[in-house]
Amino acid sequence: MRSAPLVASRRIELIDAPAPEGPSHGELLVKMHAVGLCGSDLHWWAEGRIHSTPASYPQVLGHEPVGEVVATGPGVHDFKPGDRVSLEPSLTCGQCEFCRSGRHNLCVVSRFMGGPEAEGFLRDYVVVPAHNADLVPEQLSWHQATLIEPVAVLVHVYELAPARPGQTVVVLGTGSIGCIAIAMAKLAGAAEVLACDRVPHRLALARQMGADFAMDAVADDFLDAVMQRTRGRGADVVYDAAGTPETIQLGLRCAKSGGSFVLIGIQDPLKFNVDLHAAMSKELRIQAIKRSNHKGREAAALLAAGRIPDKLLTHSLPLEKAQEGFELLHNYADGVGKLVFDFEH
Repeated sequence: MRSAPLVASRRIELIDAPAPEGPSHGELLVKMHAVGLCGSDLHWWAEGRIHSTPASYPQVLGHEPVGEVVATGPGVHDFKPGDRVSLEPSLTCGQCEFCRSGRHNLCVVSRFMGGPEAEGFLRDYVVVPAHNADLVPEQLSWHQATLIEPVAVLVHVYELAPARPGQTVVVLGTGSIGCIAIAMAKLAGAAEVLACDRVPHRLALARQMGADFAMDAVADDFLDAVMQRTRGRGADVVYDAAGTPETIQLGLRCAKSGGSFVLIGIQDPLKFNVDLHAAMSKELRIQAIKRSNHKGREAAALLAAGRIPDKLLTHSLPLEKAQEGFELLHNYADGVGKLVFDFEH
């Protein structure tokens, strides 16, 4: 089968790899149809690490997958060959205190498919536990269904730090996660969503996804704009989908007293200074987010109902052009929003 591992810094190669064995008891063999390219994939590709965890070459990336069930293992009753499924990329134990309390993303022995500990989905076939699969609603195309995993991240965000009707929401960074955060805030009834980014075409995409105001974070003073639009009050909730030292500091300053700052983006560099006095002086609630907590079913329902626009889907490439796809997204080229690798292209 085809596989497209990361073999060195900034280098993806297409290879012929052995097909996975199985499925065993409780597992599914799934043929991939499409996989979305995520910003965290780019961290592995461009920087060779996420946080303090280094890449392990060769490393198969990709964790926004949808595919077709080819075979089911013994003990599987909820799926059959031919079913279209989205796949949760976290392999969890189901027995630790966090799994048992419904916080699967904090599982003490979890392995993330696409990280160094487990192969991701940029390959033709995968074997996964059946409980990691969710049926894809018939209303969704393969490409639309690749949005299930990133939308699930925002569903999890709303478990912990939701925007509420009538609030002012700030979104920092308007890549895929930031754009979905905009759409979710509007869906939640936010009175106004204010966004910033450094890439002009992403700002245009943010407006299409529902932002009431979007501006260049480099050319203009976004903090001043937020304060003007809120009459000096600040935003009720700030979602940081960029995770840079600059956006974290900006977000703490944009939030109102008693407001919330929510960190979704992966931080780079590994260590940096943050003025927490800005947070303490306003008694902010600071919430960090880790992955999606297996909220694919809820995310799929939102997408199938048309509650989350799919306008961020802009590009698709065959698996053979995986290297080109990573370069395209890394360079913000050609107006790219969400890029999908189409296995049937």
